Amino acid sequence: MRKPNPPSNADCKYGLYFRDGKRKVDYILVYHYKKSSAGRTLVRRVHHNDSGARSAKQDQPLPGKGVQLEMGESEPHVDYHEDDKRFRREEYEGNLVEAGLELERDEDMYQINQTHGLLKKINSVIQKITEPIQPKVAEHKPQTVKRLSYPFSREKEISRKDNKVRLSNLKIINNYYVFIFQGITSLLANGVYSAAYPLHDLLLCFSVLQLLCEEWASYGVFYKYQPIDLVRKYFGEKIGLYFAWLGVYTQMLIPASIVGIIVFLYGCATVDENIPSMEMCDQRNNITMCPLCDRTCSYWKMSSACATARASHLFDNPATVFFSVFMALWAATFMEHWKRKQMRLNYRWDLTGFEEEEDHPRAEYEAKVLEKSLRKEHKHKETDKEKLTWKDRFPAYLTNFVGIIFMVGLTFAIVFGVIIYRISTAAALAISSTPSGRSSVRVTVTATAVIINLVVIIILDEVYGCIARWLTQIEVPKTDKNFEERLIFKAFLLKFVNAYTPIFYVAFFKGRFVGRPGDYVYIFHSFRMEECAPGGCLMELCIQLSIIMLGKQLIQNNLFEIGIPKMKKFIRYMKLKRRRSLDHEEHMKKKQRYEVDYNLEPFAGLTPEYMEMIIQFGFVTLFVASFPLAPLFALLNNIIEIRLDAKKFVTELRRPVAVRAKDIGIWYNILRGIGKLAVIINAFVISFTSDFIPRLVYLYMYSENGTMHGFVNHTLSSFNVSDFQAGTAPNDPMDLGYEVQICRYKDYREPPWSENKYDISKDFWAVLAARLAFVIVFQNLVMFMSDFVDWIIPDIPKDISQQIHKEKVLMVEVFMREEQGKLQMLETWKDKDKKKAAPRSWPGSDSTILDILPAGR
Repeated sequence: MRKPNPPSNADCKYGLYFRDGKRKVDYILVYHYKKSSAGRTLVRRVHHNDSGARSAKQDQPLPGKGVQLEMGESEPHVDYHEDDKRFRREEYEGNLVEAGLELERDEDMYQINQTHGLLKKINSVIQKITEPIQPKVAEHKPQTVKRLSYPFSREKEISRKDNKVRLSNLKIINNYYVFIFQGITSLLANGVYSAAYPLHDLLLCFSVLQLLCEEWASYGVFYKYQPIDLVRKYFGEKIGLYFAWLGVYTQMLIPASIVGIIVFLYGCATVDENIPSMEMCDQRNNITMCPLCDRTCSYWKMSSACATARASHLFDNPATVFFSVFMALWAATFMEHWKRKQMRLNYRWDLTGFEEEEDHPRAEYEAKVLEKSLRKEHKHKETDKEKLTWKDRFPAYLTNFVGIIFMVGLTFAIVFGVIIYRISTAAALAISSTPSGRSSVRVTVTATAVIINLVVIIILDEVYGCIARWLTQIEVPKTDKNFEERLIFKAFLLKFVNAYTPIFYVAFFKGRFVGRPGDYVYIFHSFRMEECAPGGCLMELCIQLSIIMLGKQLIQNNLFEIGIPKMKKFIRYMKLKRRRSLDHEEHMKKKQRYEVDYNLEPFAGLTPEYMEMIIQFGFVTLFVASFPLAPLFALLNNIIEIRLDAKKFVTELRRPVAVRAKDIGIWYNILRGIGKLAVIINAFVISFTSDFIPRLVYLYMYSENGTMHGFVNHTLSSFNVSDFQAGTAPNDPMDLGYEVQICRYKDYREPPWSENKYDISKDFWAVLAARLAFVIVFQNLVMFMSDFVDWIIPDIPKDISQQIHKEKVLMVEVFMREEQGKLQMLETWKDKDKKKAAPRSWPGSDSTILDILPAGR
């Protein structure tokens, strides 16, 4: 199909075409050079030529403004560094011309032109019922015919030069990648060029971008499916797969959110029937609890923690166990569903036979190898091609190990500092003389500590991202793929520890090592370890998880994604405006498209986008037993996130280079690892953080009437106040209006009137055995069910498998017919040659003469 002519509207074309108005600009290179004390920017444009015209073209001046400067006309003195940059630019641009690309210079940018064919419109089969939620783009019309295709390979194209069928466009694209994208990375890093990017296509009448703005990058179409085929067409397969994965993940959150809401509503409906919380709220029980801190804290009534106990039941109820099992199976189903969706996209986008070519070594790696080779020149002997060994990398590996350990230790130290803050603040607030102040101590301390954790997490996330990149750079990975995978691993490890360490502390460590009245555990011999609330630590875990999750999504993921790019864009705009204001002619000239795109934020890769969603996936799965509403908040965030990311890619970022990819790479393995880890963590949360197991043990071993009556009293131990250590008893023992002889605390210990007073009781060991047994059974059962789901759902849909098989059969038939045609042609040539070489006799002569065939015939 022939590419439609561009619209006649000059505003649409301005900056998108070469000066002839026919050849379309596909890529921009920007550089600045110093002239005296002022700076100036130049441009060159490129178009593919036939090989016969290349040599003549190279010796001619390049068209465009300011060509004389670059072609040798005298110019003001520049320093050596700038002269070296200009030499490297000339060398690089010469390689582009040799590759068959045409360059055209402009006053501001370089533009590179490349022949593109129209991508085939790929349609997905849809049902009538889904039409209202489908984007209004051509790709969603019913697909009736799929063109047979085969992946292009340079090696095969070179080995088939005898074939008259030429894949010229594909060859151009391949050269384009080799000469531009492999070389431009190091040139950008060394400042030879300041920017490199393709243009956004704003030809409104024919633009894919216009459809993306209307049907994708708009909050008004949040209820519609994404036009994934159109995203892939404009941004390439790698970005298309990211948004496809994000869409599948968001869709799968819908059933998880519904079940989570049902679990939460079940807790709300049964809170008034929950016997343990009713006993805690009953003031007639008159249970006096031991002080929460030394000296300044006094005795308190258990009924004062009524609100906390009732709120804990909303998340700590029998339905929580069911929801944990459901979410484990949900994670396995999500992974299988994505694999099937990914396979459908591979088939639709002709990626089933695509194999990634071996990456070229990174410029930094080659420079390191060259440096190593130069050091060995004094040996005067030929060696094989040098490469970096583990000995060369050992200092970098050691730095990576020490750096990561230090960062993890820093995170632990900060969490420890927040613990000290919680303990000291609780003691300070307890001195308050007002009853309302004393009753709100726990809520105030918890809320402020979580906010501090949130601020620290957001700051360290940015710091750890920079540190992970620096550690990966000094490691000097060989290829870009290795660099990306190592960077992802380091960044994920550091950000995972940063985001989840405070939550792990509350879930598994808080209240475990406090000791008992009269023998508490102290930090620095001054601060007493904090305890869980009478209703357990699950409620506090829920608060911690919800605030950190919502705070990260709202502040870090959304406000930062909107605010920081706009601020950077504004700064670049002001710099450009100030530079243009020095030249009145430049200031009055209308800005071209590449100037507008230059003011946009450079594309920094998909790692931040994936990282944001992977951390969220951890919040949804790892501690879901304590926060059933996590999938709902993730769903609401992702509905906005999809359109926010879409708007960012379309309007806020320079157009990224299209990259082919078959899958989401290392992120899939990280997701699977989080899914497996979630089963283990939820088993421990249910068993050790919640009161689910102690309730079961009491119900089946100690209850006299088969009910939960008496459970609260069973979980409390007694302490004689005369056994307080000197200086730790309350300063005001009569704060409740009566003298206290025995106070209660939550633990399984022998009473003071026992022979082994305050020792661990047998009830503790019974509960511990039940908890460990539950962890083992739960973990293995859920793992087995997840693996069963993985096994029962095929990775490749049956219809896609059949279509791929049919295509392979057809492709074999095509190749066989082609080979047969070659053999027939070869036999025909041989027959003709035999006839020409047959012996002939001249009239009147007895001699026989043979025709000598030319060499190579």
